Amino acid sequence: MQDKEPLEDSTRKTLPHATPGGIEPGRVRRFRLTVVEGSLAGLTWESSADRGSVGSHSSNDFVLDEPTVSRFHCELSVGSDGVTVRDLGSLNGVVVDGVRVKEALLRGGSLLRLGALVVRFDFSPESNRLALSERTRFGSLVGASAAMRATFALLEKAAASDATVLLEGETGTGKSQAAQALHEAGPRKDKPFLVVDCTALPAPLLESELFGYEKGAFTGATSRHVGVFEEAQGGTVFLDEVGELPAELQPKLLRVLEARQVRRVGSNTWQPVDVRIIAATHRDLRRQVNTGAFRADLFFRLAVVRIPLPSLRQRPEDLREVALAVLAALGASEPRREALLTPELLERLRQWAWPGNVREMRNYLERCLVFDGAAPLTDEGGWLPPSGGPQVDVSVPFSEARRQALDDFERRYLSTLLELHGDNMSQAAAKAGMDRVYLYRLIRRHGLKR
Repeated sequence: MQDKEPLEDSTRKTLPHATPGGIEPGRVRRFRLTVVEGSLAGLTWESSADRGSVGSHSSNDFVLDEPTVSRFHCELSVGSDGVTVRDLGSLNGVVVDGVRVKEALLRGGSLLRLGALVVRFDFSPESNRLALSERTRFGSLVGASAAMRATFALLEKAAASDATVLLEGETGTGKSQAAQALHEAGPRKDKPFLVVDCTALPAPLLESELFGYEKGAFTGATSRHVGVFEEAQGGTVFLDEVGELPAELQPKLLRVLEARQVRRVGSNTWQPVDVRIIAATHRDLRRQVNTGAFRADLFFRLAVVRIPLPSLRQRPEDLREVALAVLAALGASEPRREALLTPELLERLRQWAWPGNVREMRNYLERCLVFDGAAPLTDEGGWLPPSGGPQVDVSVPFSEARRQALDDFERRYLSTLLELHGDNMSQAAAKAGMDRVYLYRLIRRHGLKR
């Protein structure tokens, strides 16, 4: 059912709001939702953490069992500016004080129309204490901010269990590093840790990679091939960008999660597997469940433990420590790290939006090391070398110099292309105007496989 109420022509509105100022670190302002119009009038829910989801499915924090409310309708989260509501791709949208929004800051007393219901938002006088780790490092991830220490607390609990984990966050936030750290901190650390990039292969090849195949299953199958789930027996399988998993493979992954069994391509026999599954995505899978692009039952099996990884924008106080850790990982000595991170460079880091997060910062700092100084950042998210361009070495033959320059250009172009499209190969190939197979070939040639 679609909303019939006339809406202003807007997709976003910033409203006056109360900020959680004055609340000590590790605590967030509580808020309350009350249905004031519709079949569920009088129903109330109060937050107990820094976020809460609203929808008709029973897994939501505030469950609204009403036909016009989507399974995952919207999410409210507490930030430094106040409380933000974000539409999760709902059918009937989120209307805040008469304006349809995708995302908006709320003020006390704001009215949210969700389908046929109207919900009132209010701040509570109390606050919630977040669970924060005492650590400022988990594996290769670093950060002393409340946002990162809250993530570390979740990672610590997840590492001690064998539960399936879904890591969520923007591209470059460190989901792969978090998965590796979870494995190394858990009881399976002495067993295999295998990674599958769900964007890297077309569906038939991905199926063979995951589940294996029997000899003669298809043309070219000259011998039996054991899939990742069997190969990782006793260990961990990390499914990177699981939101890109083709629809035809989703039921087969669900079988692995539910029954811990796989069937090789060309076989009628189910093979038992003992693996822990960690998945990661830069997408909000709840939005994909709403649109039908991702199976709801698979989402629930993957999201036994959901761990969000904050972006660099959400933890600016960690920039210096993150930069130091990145430079150390790049092999820079301590004196060189300190010399490079001048107050001027740190201020530049603070002013940049970092859409590619830590991955983008790593690329930028690596360039700074190569040119022994701060390389300019561009508005396009790319970079410019100092002095207008790279140095030309005339001591080598022209053909060799030309090849080196072309290789350097291809590496920089492909790195930036992958960053801008979150490693989505199809989107990157379309934007670059090249065949996807050719893009795969270039990425492998330059060692850019993520």
